[in-house]
Amino acid sequence: MKSIAPDIPVFKLYGEALAWPTPDLLHCESIAQRSSLHHWEIKPHRHADLFQLLYVQEGEALAEVENQRLRLAEAAIQVVPPLCVHGFRFSEDIQGYVLTLAAPLVAHLEELLGHSLGVQGGFACHPAGTDRAWLDLLFETLFREYRGHEPGRELQLQSLVNLLMVWLGRRERRRAAPLGASERSRQYLARFMRLVEQHYREHLPVDEFAHRVGLSGVHLNSLCRQLVGQSALQVIHQRLLLEAKRNLIYTAMTVNELSDALGFNDPAYFSRFFRRLAGQSPKAFRQTAVAGSTSLPNQDDEG
Repeated sequence: MKSIAPDIPVFKLYGEALAWPTPDLLHCESIAQRSSLHHWEIKPHRHADLFQLLYVQEGEALAEVENQRLRLAEAAIQVVPPLCVHGFRFSEDIQGYVLTLAAPLVAHLEELLGHSLGVQGGFACHPAGTDRAWLDLLFETLFREYRGHEPGRELQLQSLVNLLMVWLGRRERRRAAPLGASERSRQYLARFMRLVEQHYREHLPVDEFAHRVGLSGVHLNSLCRQLVGQSALQVIHQRLLLEAKRNLIYTAMTVNELSDALGFNDPAYFSRFFRRLAGQSPKAFRQTAVAGSTSLPNQDDEG
């Protein structure tokens, strides 16, 4: 298997190629602190092993996440899992925070929560709604604690992050999981999703995934249909499709190179696979996506 070495920038933090800049397992800064250095625009990039939460309080953000565009004009948290391609354009009156969690902390939180924070489709946007005042206080306290040096700082930061992740986990479950799904079923699904993330390029059979999860193939398929509305094979294929789309949009890889990088033995078969799932050829998808990205309005157009 050849490893993918795409041209999509992979930053520790946006604009930095240096090692993790803090002894903490998290980093917290205001949105304006970094975006103002880049003319209020964070161009599409991804983080290899970082999980980010962007909390917009005031102002406006135009977000592009995995080639999906949305406008954040009210208080909301945008979730950006590891390796998720994302970019933002902010109004100059933007207020809010960016919280970045390093891989060891993410792994610990996943163990506590019983589900993966980097599952496919995890780049959700959660409006603050009636919890706006509580979230404001939580982020402001977290930011102040992060910058300070008071006794118990590490424990306080961990407690605040735990509160935030519980809030997000509850919102995600209301959005995605059907009523009555057991905690054990969610744990099995999380384990399967982590395995898919690690091995989707290897084209392992569903039964192999099921064996590693600790279920039969039939049970894994039933669980996937119950919780995500797709078969286990469809989940694997959608992850392959997502990576193919990322590289078609953000890199100059040829179809042959991409086919090889994603573990397909035959570029023609890869093209048929892509067309069946995406409804168009890889070349047509790239042309459409690139043309669409040039039409994203700039700040001046927004008035």
